Amino acid sequence: MGRRTIRSIDMARRSGLKRILQELEPGRRVVLTTHLNSDGDGAGSEAAAAHWLSRRGLHPTIVNPTPFPDMFRFLLAEGMDTWTPADAEGEKALREADVFLVLDTAEPSRLGSVMGRTDGRRVLVLDHHPATSSSIGDVIVCDSDACATGELVFDLIREAGDEVSLPEAEGLYVAIATDTGSFRYANTTTTTHEIAADLLRAGVDPEDMYGRIYAQYTPAGLELVRRALERLRVIDDLPVAWISLRQADLAQTGASKEDLEGIVEYARRIRGVQVALLFRELHDGTTKVSLRSSGDVDVAAVARALGGGGHVKASGAVVPDGLEATEARVLKEIREVLG
Repeated sequence: MGRRTIRSIDMARRSGLKRILQELEPGRRVVLTTHLNSDGDGAGSEAAAAHWLSRRGLHPTIVNPTPFPDMFRFLLAEGMDTWTPADAEGEKALREADVFLVLDTAEPSRLGSVMGRTDGRRVLVLDHHPATSSSIGDVIVCDSDACATGELVFDLIREAGDEVSLPEAEGLYVAIATDTGSFRYANTTTTTHEIAADLLRAGVDPEDMYGRIYAQYTPAGLELVRRALERLRVIDDLPVAWISLRQADLAQTGASKEDLEGIVEYARRIRGVQVALLFRELHDGTTKVSLRSSGDVDVAAVARALGGGGHVKASGAVVPDGLEATEARVLKEIREVLG
């Protein structure tokens, strides 16, 4: 094996991580939480942090505003469960927490009913989205140079002087792999690959991880993909493609919300497309919009105009209008951005 290169951590990031470590004293009860409808980065970062905190003598509990994704439950330790505020165990953990560690978001609106339960407790934030004027937290590390929140959790463990265990490495690999599109997106850097190499040294099996993350289609999920491809539309005079799905599509196919993961990428893969969109009708009649960019278009700016947010090339929003009205509004916004 070649000589390992020790990567230095940016001083501003290191300062914030040190302050977070000061709050994580052994014996403290820590609630780990992330944004609504957690993805691989949020769930993987939570699982890795939970393993690590337990190893350091703290008492972590994962309490999310929406249920922990089933597809990532393999990352949890035996006997480790996850809760929502509606569960008695989740409510108890929220009530008894000494400190909250919020991962992959700093936006209060994205924490749902968890947000109202943090009063009087210290709130620590690790997030790779840019901080905004509404960002929460007593100690905040919001670093958009990180490819994923998993990178920040990796650096936190390293800053503590600990080696990454295999369970922690698997959670971090899921976080980083999913948020970089399996190391394909523009947020993939040399640092990303250096960290991935360390995770493989810790014992991560990339073929096993691929199977667990991506080789999970069900017949219902494939039927949903078929319907999505039937609904795929391309604008003749703009490099834009989109897919629209209704609540009935999930009900009639038997697909779950997790089966929606990656569907927007079918629109993104069309040659010449710079902006890909997924419109999904929600049960209350509102519409969730997922926006992806394959060019220089800042879809985060569009998402913010819709009341959402995210990254320059991957963002989202929930619009309080029906499917057709939201399609028209978003396409108008995109047309103005593209000029």
